[in-house]
Amino acid sequence: MVNLTRASEELFRRRPDERFASLDDLYRHCSESKQTSSDRWCLPGEIAVHPAQGGLQLSTMGERLGMNDWSFTQACTLAKVSKDTVNKLSPETAARVFAETWPGGTKPMQVYTEGQSVRSIHGASYTRLHNIELLSMVREFATDFGPAQQAMSLQGDEDNPPANGLYCGEQDMFCFLIDPTGWTEIDGEAFAPGFFLWNSEVGRRTVGIQTFWFQAVCQNHIVWDAVDVVEFSRKHTANVHEALAEVRQLIERLVTKRDQRRDGFVQVIHNAMRTQFGEDADEAVKVLGRHGIPRNLATKALEQARRSGRLTIFSVVAALTEMVSRYENAGDRTTLDTKSSSLLSLAA
Repeated sequence: MVNLTRASEELFRRRPDERFASLDDLYRHCSESKQTSSDRWCLPGEIAVHPAQGGLQLSTMGERLGMNDWSFTQACTLAKVSKDTVNKLSPETAARVFAETWPGGTKPMQVYTEGQSVRSIHGASYTRLHNIELLSMVREFATDFGPAQQAMSLQGDEDNPPANGLYCGEQDMFCFLIDPTGWTEIDGEAFAPGFFLWNSEVGRRTVGIQTFWFQAVCQNHIVWDAVDVVEFSRKHTANVHEALAEVRQLIERLVTKRDQRRDGFVQVIHNAMRTQFGEDADEAVKVLGRHGIPRNLATKALEQARRSGRLTIFSVVAALTEMVSRYENAGDRTTLDTKSSSLLSLAA
C-alpha cells in the first residue's frame, strides 16, 4: 500500500555537514575520499533501482549500491518523478515507479561511487573537480590564512573559540579562511578579512571563491559586497580545472589589495552602524524581503536587532548572520549570509 503521510519515514534525508577542527583534518578527509571513490561509466539501461531494507539501492554493472539524499534526488530528476512524493512511498512501490520511468538511450552516464554508496549520477559532459585539488592549491598559495579559531587565538580570545568554518558533507565543501594579521577595529568591533571557497564534487553547486569579513564578537561571516567585490564561480564543465589558476589569482589579489579594501570596508561599516534600518517594522520587513530574506527569518532578526539597542543596518546584518550560523548545512548558511550582507550596500 502506498504511504504518503509519514514524513518521518522518508527514504532519504540530507545529513548535516561534518565540521573539521583544522585545515589538515579537512585535507586528510578529502584525500581519503578521493582515494576510495571512482567513476563507473555505463548506459542508462544498465542502471536500475531496487528495494532494500528500509530504503532503495541502485545497481550498475551487476552490483547493488546504496544511495544518499543527493544521488536519490538526481535519480528522481532523471526519471522525471517528484522526489517529495517518491520519498514517502514504500521501497517496493518506489522501485516500481523507477522501473516504469527510468530513461533509455545510448548516451553513457557516469555513476560516482565512494565505497558501496552512490554519490552522484551525471551525463558525459560533467567534469569533476575534486575537493583535494582545491585544498592543495590553497595550502600552497594562501599560507597566511587560517580557520577562524586560529585567527581568534592570535587576537587573544582563546577562551571563546568559534566554529572553525571548515565543512564537508555529502553534497559540497566550504572552507572559511581568515587573515590573522589583518584585524581592524571599528567603533569597538573587531573584524578580520578572509575568503571562503566552495566546491561540489557531485554537481550540487559551482566551484568558487568570495571574500568576507569576520566579526570577532558575534563570530559571524559578513560577506563583503559593498566595495571591490571579489567573487568567482565556474560550472563543472570541460574547462573547470582552469578554475584553480583563477582562484589562486583572486587570493593573491585579496592579499595585495588588503589595505585598500580595509579602508572601504571601514567607511561602509561606520555608515551602517549609524543608519537606521527602515522607517518602521513593516518597511523593514519589506526591505529584507527585497533582498531575499524569508519573512519568518526577517521578523526574528529584527526582534533580535532591537534587543541589542538601536535598529541599524549593521545590527540587522549582525542578527541575520548570527541566526543563519545555526543552520546545519554550510550551503544554506552561505546563501543567506550573502543575501544578509548585501544589506550593507544600503550604507555604501
